[in-house]
Amino acid sequence: MVRLTKESAPGSATILSKAPKLGIVHIGLGNFHRAHFAVHTAQAVAHSGGDWGIYGYSLRSSTAAHELAAQDFLYSVVDIHPDSERTLIPGIHVGASGGPGALEEVMAFLVNEHTRIISLTITESGYCYSTETGGLDQRRSEIIHDLDDLTTPHSVIGLLAKALLARAQTHRGAVTIVSCDNLTSNGATTKRVLLEFAAQLPPPDALLLAQYINEATSFPNSMVDRIVPSTEERHRLLVQERIGVRDEIPVPAEKFSMWVLEDDFIAGRPAWEHAGVLFSSEVDRFETMKLRLLNGSHSLLSYVGALAGKETVPQARFTPYIESAVRAFMKNEMLPTFSMPSQVDADHYIEELFSRWSNTVLSDTTARIGSDGSIKLPPRITQTSLFHGKAGNTTPLTALILAAWLACVAPPQGFDPGPIARAMKDPALEYLAGLSAKAEKPAYIVEQLFSEGRIFTKELNALTRLKTDVTHFFEKIQSDGVESATEDALSQITRR
Repeated sequence: MVRLTKESAPGSATILSKAPKLGIVHIGLGNFHRAHFAVHTAQAVAHSGGDWGIYGYSLRSSTAAHELAAQDFLYSVVDIHPDSERTLIPGIHVGASGGPGALEEVMAFLVNEHTRIISLTITESGYCYSTETGGLDQRRSEIIHDLDDLTTPHSVIGLLAKALLARAQTHRGAVTIVSCDNLTSNGATTKRVLLEFAAQLPPPDALLLAQYINEATSFPNSMVDRIVPSTEERHRLLVQERIGVRDEIPVPAEKFSMWVLEDDFIAGRPAWEHAGVLFSSEVDRFETMKLRLLNGSHSLLSYVGALAGKETVPQARFTPYIESAVRAFMKNEMLPTFSMPSQVDADHYIEELFSRWSNTVLSDTTARIGSDGSIKLPPRITQTSLFHGKAGNTTPLTALILAAWLACVAPPQGFDPGPIARAMKDPALEYLAGLSAKAEKPAYIVEQLFSEGRIFTKELNALTRLKTDVTHFFEKIQSDGVESATEDALSQITRR
């Protein structure tokens, strides 16, 4: 079977762009970038033109770059949905590299005057921010390294600081940094951690970098939303059937895609408004809506689902007691804490979420969604817990999420959470395992977790009822199972 390249690209797929000249460097070459940022950008260039070709870089590995290069930087994005057979080939990448060995190459692109946007999909953990303070986490080993030696950065924050400092020392051309990750105020957070990093550099560099960041860069906030699972062989076979050539790196994705942006681009941007992107002054509301309704519910689906033996999101969503818990969680514990964007109806948005979670063809996994909980959970539950705590309300379903997460990643001695939970990854696994190893009872893990403040802000430690409920559900999961714990949480909602 012929492999997808420029010579073999089929007419049955839509090639959106013909690789315009460089304008963007994107850090993070995973599936989400290739199905979201790259597709919207290719659509904008196809509609309105412009030199907005993307050079991609992956800090940790060169694998994705080598795979892209083998196909002339072409790949397919395939809708995985019962009523869509759309297959797109973005064709927007002009090059790619990865790993520490490519540092000199990517630096040349980052510093290039033609680079007017630097975009990021590096996961929440990649920003090296403290979930307790919201600023730079100077305890992170890669940050300690980069502050000591910026010649070979180990973090994306260090890499950005090195590149922006080099731009400040040379042409001083303006550039926009666009975060496409699930952080509250992701643009403002990126700027804050960079400024705090700059402040720790030697005086001449610290002043120059801070001045450049404040005067020649912009950091628009954004909200991104598309479910993009990992690529499997079944997706390669599906693409082969649809377009008649072999694509080794297709990206499966749901049909739905949303991107909401602040229009704050100091050096210009693609015509994304012609590619389905919504520019809004209410990005904060969209962020909060997604963070609390979609992402918060994803946490419930993944941790309760994993403990219930549900491998995929649809399996969890179609489990009656889990669906009831998700609906009650959104209605009683999330919706009262924020205002929906003026363009969005809450009931319609929630039903659309359940429709997306029902996609059995896509079948995203609970283990993937449940990974990195120590980074994902604080922004999803902190402000809502404090909101309800101040009002004297309890949040049993939020407590259930936290208890189920701990049961998955810090199971007490003698409790087996099952293979799905064991497949979850988390940067705090070593710390959590240490708590579990010292614990005779779940109460010890919960008390240490909140009092030490390494994952959750110490403000939550004052919410005695929340800690009591987390402990209660943690113990009930261990003794009676996750279904019983979920029914108990739902009964508390009913008794209000």
